[in-house]
Amino acid sequence: MGRHGTIAGRKAAQDSKRAASFTKYARLITVAAKAGGDPDYNPSLRTAIDKAKAAGLPNDNITRAIKKGTGELAGETYEELKFEGYGAGGVAVIVEALTDNKNRTTSSVKHAFDKFGGNLGTPGCVSYMFDTKGVIEFDKETGVTEDQLMEVALEAGADDIVEYEDSFEVLCAPDVFNDVMAAINDAGLETLEADIEQVPSMTSTPDASQIGSLRKMIEILEEDDDVQKVYTNCGIDLYGEE
Repeated sequence: MGRHGTIAGRKAAQDSKRAASFTKYARLITVAAKAGGDPDYNPSLRTAIDKAKAAGLPNDNITRAIKKGTGELAGETYEELKFEGYGAGGVAVIVEALTDNKNRTTSSVKHAFDKFGGNLGTPGCVSYMFDTKGVIEFDKETGVTEDQLMEVALEAGADDIVEYEDSFEVLCAPDVFNDVMAAINDAGLETLEADIEQVPSMTSTPDASQIGSLRKMIEILEEDDDVQKVYTNCGIDLYGEE
């Protein structure tokens, strides 16, 4: 989602979802491992493993998911799907999914949009409002400074560093994401999250009466095992204090 609100607010909203479903993290590892089963040489796999461990996925499950991806074990074939539409208040929404049943996933996503005042649209209907970027986040509590990030990340090809109340974000083009991550790891800097994401280039602000429906739709989507990521261009913090 858009980077609105503090780390604590976002984490509180995400923790229960992460703990509730191991399926999506194992699936993400399996797909990433198709490009190689060694996380030292496959940054996407390394990121997937880090996310899975943060969610509490057991090491045995991680190993099994990697072997499914590399072909050492039989496993399902997953298809990448991308849905675009509008939530309550005209907020643009992008949903990324990995599924072994396209019809099931499409039906579930459409139901969530319909139930909470959204409209599932055609491919491309909102993606023009987002830029695909590498996003690398740092918690200020680790002691990292903007000067450190400028020295390491910008030298490695990053485009920008954005400061928030309790965090920094490094933004880069997708094709230099691995180079920037390698430089950050070599410098011993601890990341909070790192991935290729859809970053809104323009925002939309719903009315107060629409926030509840938008938030509930996003929650239902994120609870779906097939859904990997949900992005919005909402211009306010949906998980701030009410």
